[in-house]
Amino acid sequence: MLKTLMTGVIAGSVTVLMSGAAFAETVIIGHFGNPTPMQLLASSDAVEQATGWDVEWRKFAAGTDVIAAMASGDVVLSELGSSPLAIAASQGVDLQMIAFSDVIGKAESLIVAKDSGIETLADLKGKRIAVPVGSTAHFSLMGALKHEGIAEGDVTIMNMPPDQIAAAWEQNAIDAAWIWQPVQAQISETGTLLLGADETAAWGYPTFDAWVVNTEFGEENKDQIVAFLKEVDRVNKEYLADPSKWTADSEPVKTLAEATGADPSQVPGILEGFAFLPLSEQVSDTWLGGAAETIKGTAEFLKSAGRIDNVAEDYAPFVNVDYAEAAK
Repeated sequence: MLKTLMTGVIAGSVTVLMSGAAFAETVIIGHFGNPTPMQLLASSDAVEQATGWDVEWRKFAAGTDVIAAMASGDVVLSELGSSPLAIAASQGVDLQMIAFSDVIGKAESLIVAKDSGIETLADLKGKRIAVPVGSTAHFSLMGALKHEGIAEGDVTIMNMPPDQIAAAWEQNAIDAAWIWQPVQAQISETGTLLLGADETAAWGYPTFDAWVVNTEFGEENKDQIVAFLKEVDRVNKEYLADPSKWTADSEPVKTLAEATGADPSQVPGILEGFAFLPLSEQVSDTWLGGAAETIKGTAEFLKSAGRIDNVAEDYAPFVNVDYAEAAK
């Protein structure tokens, strides 16, 4: 188990560093590199000032990588998509969802090549579809196929991280991809958006990115976790106060673009593909209060699709609203 604030060197993402009589914790915070308001935190020392941590921000290509890092103890606080979260919880990884990072809409979508002959979901039969397997995008794709009555065996699903999807697209090696930004915008230059995660959510397959924390680390660092969530809430509210001000030439958008490699002209549209919830709204029964059931529903679907072997009886232990309540 992870132990913090002990003498000596602590394995994993929390290391006690001594400088004279002062101690500072080095904490690795995982994220997906999306150009969302939280990147303002990754581009400043706001979290360090609020928590007293020495923060290292680590970008992950997909949720499966986050699960491995958290299961090993290498990372104790991270963004994690709803589908990988259901997988991790079903496997008994010691983590808790403490807040929504974002609710996914068209920020994750199915893009089809213009010369692929795909005009409707039914046209996906026999086609090559790239997606990071185990991700929220993969979950949305499976939901779309089930909604349309297409068996997975009727399509060729190719497991690729975002950068490989972009390369395969350029080589005409795939017909379609369900992917997030900024690769989505890149391949959309020669492709067409056929379906977004907002539509599959309406069909009963919702997706979101959560903030998750190692359970013991959270218990031992509650004040710092609350301070972290306050900072996340602050930058989200800056965007929500007036999204129209977040233009390509605005300072926040320039910062997000520089931090993520996205084109500043595309960032405003990317932001519109997410919903960012104030913590005061998240603590309601609709959101964090219903998260355990949402996670269980996701796990049940993944099991029926043969992606996981078991579903836990209760996912409530994997959701903790106390941090958000204290930070709202």
